[in-house]
Amino acid sequence: MQLESTPELEAFRDKVRAFVAEHAPGTKTHAGVRAPAPGLMPAIRAWIAKLYEAGFLGITWPAEYGGRPDAHPLEPFVVAEEIARARTWPPVGAAALASAAVIDYGTDDHRARFLPRIRSSEDLWCQLFSEPGAGSDLAALRTRARGEGEDFVVDGQKVWTTNGQHADMGYLLARTDPTASKHQGITAFALDMRSPGVEVRPLREITGTTDFAEVFFDGVRIPAANVIGEVNDGWRVAMSSLGHERSGVAARGVELFASLEDLLRLAEDTSVSGRPALEDSATRQLIGELATRVHVNAAMVGLGRSRLLHRTEQPADAALGKIFFSELNHDLVASGVRLQGVDGLLTEDDPDAVAGGWWQDAHLYSRAYTIAGGANEVLRTQVAERGLGLPRETSPGSGPQGEARSGAVGGR
Repeated sequence: MQLESTPELEAFRDKVRAFVAEHAPGTKTHAGVRAPAPGLMPAIRAWIAKLYEAGFLGITWPAEYGGRPDAHPLEPFVVAEEIARARTWPPVGAAALASAAVIDYGTDDHRARFLPRIRSSEDLWCQLFSEPGAGSDLAALRTRARGEGEDFVVDGQKVWTTNGQHADMGYLLARTDPTASKHQGITAFALDMRSPGVEVRPLREITGTTDFAEVFFDGVRIPAANVIGEVNDGWRVAMSSLGHERSGVAARGVELFASLEDLLRLAEDTSVSGRPALEDSATRQLIGELATRVHVNAAMVGLGRSRLLHRTEQPADAALGKIFFSELNHDLVASGVRLQGVDGLLTEDDPDAVAGGWWQDAHLYSRAYTIAGGANEVLRTQVAERGLGLPRETSPGSGPQGEARSGAVGGR
């Protein structure tokens, strides 16, 4: 495993860091993958457009659409890290996924229509994959799209759609052949979210914010020209595009180091039995354990990068990384709440809350990381089956010849 950077990559990092310091739209005050408040959206869209214009997003796109295919393959990771280090807003929406699908499977007309509007931030995309009965097992989706003349007509429901209330376009998966096997008969579409019959209902979460939405389709017409890839081949399109987006893993590693530093400061400022918490042996042991795990997470991120560079990625890599990060993140922020004692019951609405209630919000949100992108329980099955080669899990009561679970991971 080779983790060393290069002078060229470090020069690029310095350039990104200076750009972020000059142009970032302020501090992102909540942990996790969150939707901006409506009033922030103009500044966020302008920020995204500047990142594309400066060549810091869309790096791997075709050169004719502003990409730099000859760039160092780790440049997207550096950009994600520097945005996270500045504690500012990363690009919101599902443009990375949608653009990957359009570039690899779309038509020339798709690329000419959609990519420039993504670059200018005129179109913010959302990901319309997960459903109430098809989250971690995405192949169980039931939203239907039937052909009718030059259109497809869509009926159904999606849920956990991050930024759905802000999106102009949707990257939609729908079942076009209900008689086909589970992973067949699914088609990918580019959907105009302003189409008649699309209803977006923001969901208020335990944090008090509305980062997700549920989206309903009632006779929504999508032109057949908006099919991405081939009809009934949407599963392959979706899995390919999901494999393109890895830079967020690097950002999460930076966020863990930042939270660890915050926890140390909190332990210095908080008292336990009349002494600073950092002088308490149990507190020091806890922070030492968390610090060790944060460094292990960084090593796992580095291993993933090394395998990416050398094309030696293994089936369990992404699942293991997500499980380890999400459970470590929960333990870290929960420790921050516990250190506050009874003040840990305060929320961000209380003027006396430590750090404006950041720890409490992060603690409430932390469970989302263990579910989003595939529940950790399902991912452990993937690790067992695909990474360790253990026998496939079968459906309860199906017997030894029963149908194995797909283990497919849905997005939000």
